[in-house]
Amino acid sequence: MKIAIVGTGYVGLVSGTCFAETGVNVVCVDIDTTKIENLKNGIIPIYEPGLEALVTKNAEKGRLTFSTNLCDVIEDCQAVFIAVGTPPDEDGSADLKYVTAVASEVGKCMNDYLVVVTKSTVPIGTANKVKEAVQKSLNERGVNIPFDVASNPEFLKEGDAINDFLKPDRIVIGTESEKAEDVMRRLYKPFLLNNHPIYFMDIPSAEMTKYAANSMLATKISFMNDMANLCEIVGADINSVRKGIGSDSRIGSKFLYAGAGYGGSCFPKDVKALIKTSQEKGHVLSILQAVEDVNDRQKTVMFKKISNHYKGNLTGKKFALWGLSFKPQTDDMREAPSLVLIDALLKAGAEVVVNDPVAIEECHRRIGDVVKYSENQYEALDDADALIVITEWSEYRNPSWKVMEKMLKEKVIFDGRNIYEPEDMKIWNWTYYSIGRAIVK
Repeated sequence: MKIAIVGTGYVGLVSGTCFAETGVNVVCVDIDTTKIENLKNGIIPIYEPGLEALVTKNAEKGRLTFSTNLCDVIEDCQAVFIAVGTPPDEDGSADLKYVTAVASEVGKCMNDYLVVVTKSTVPIGTANKVKEAVQKSLNERGVNIPFDVASNPEFLKEGDAINDFLKPDRIVIGTESEKAEDVMRRLYKPFLLNNHPIYFMDIPSAEMTKYAANSMLATKISFMNDMANLCEIVGADINSVRKGIGSDSRIGSKFLYAGAGYGGSCFPKDVKALIKTSQEKGHVLSILQAVEDVNDRQKTVMFKKISNHYKGNLTGKKFALWGLSFKPQTDDMREAPSLVLIDALLKAGAEVVVNDPVAIEECHRRIGDVVKYSENQYEALDDADALIVITEWSEYRNPSWKVMEKMLKEKVIFDGRNIYEPEDMKIWNWTYYSIGRAIVK
């Protein structure tokens, strides 16, 4: 079986590589010539554990190839996946211009029956726009070639995307014909043989499932962050509360960790897009609007703690910041809480030295030299007034406290991910601020 995947970003490259790993012949297509040439030479444009080795393996076996021209490779394809970006517009809606552009190109190139599959996260109703764009191109050519559209949303966690694709909790596929369903069923046959659940449904339900899933997870995070802030006021410990409610099978323990707010390419964008879709249909998603509001406020919580500690005067203060990416195991800084915090600290007159295992280059691309960069987590502490932890990388969890004590001016930590224990901080005489727990002084 042969498929084409248009877009070699996070979703497209991971999906294409993993399909190739199951024996499918995959051509990944992108208009970015430099990116395609780099991929041909084994240079991966994103950081994702295990991806580079898998790309190299499948490229060497000839199952994974790369091209800049869809028309050159579309022959013999049974399906074309659209996996291009859907950035948010100013009003929060998803910008579909790249999706419809690919659909138009498919209509210009195809010569036989195809299933055109949206893999990008797209609003409900996008499949109709894709169908219209393909049909318009076919009409302009004066040809009548049958095709179907389908929705196959991705459920990939950055940092564990390979496992998520190859060992999925579920596969969701929206189709509108038996022929399209048959193509998709053959494509995913290896997953059926391994008893991974596949749910076939109508296309609007498939499109909605993706948004509803991410919105539910974002809701759990914002709920816990709201509870954490209340815990600080009433003297409760959010970690104890998390254990107490997480043991309830109806609630579950995942996504119940309080912190400095969620970020990344999915939750913020998808929550905004679903709110916008609902507004356009005359329905108000009150809970989801609150989820977004809570998250926006949560990204300012760490700065408020820092400002309060120094009585509102941060001029000339130097802070070491551990963590830049929105979560561990990725260099993705889209909507990252670190960006909000850095901006607030700099505007308050502070100096910031940052460290991250993989996201330093991405940070420099985004904000340049307004902060200082340290490749070593301990060197970042040199002569700093305090340490701020904003991403829970594993190497930050068990640091050398003796080295830290020598490097910092004062033994002060602002922990935005609750990776240390207040009891330990008390024993070791650190001043310690966290989320939803008592201050240690």
